[in-house]
Amino acid sequence: MMTEKDMVNDYLNSLKSSLTGYASAISESSNPELRKTFQQMRDADEERQYRLAQYATQKGYYQPAAQAQPNQVQQIYSQLQSGSQQQQGQQGMQSGQSMRM
Repeated sequence: MMTEKDMVNDYLNSLKSSLTGYASAISESSNPELRKTFQQMRDADEERQYRLAQYATQKGYYQPAAQAQPNQVQQIYSQLQSGSQQQQGQQGMQSGQSMRM
């Protein structure tokens, strides 16, 4: 017999999986109405996952990691920003090369 903790964790894992699926479906949808429907479904599951995670934390079924220090957040943010800028620069170079061909 499954315990409540098992059921909550199972549901959280299912929601996490569905959110990944929605991300793929949204990025691949060319029909605006279908895309919007997937986005609404994703938003509903994100809210459901958030509420269930709070419940699991309150019940002691889940122990979140300690919050990052502000300097750690800033460091990661800087790394992501520089990686994003490098990627944009590479895409620009590739576009320029394909236009010259």
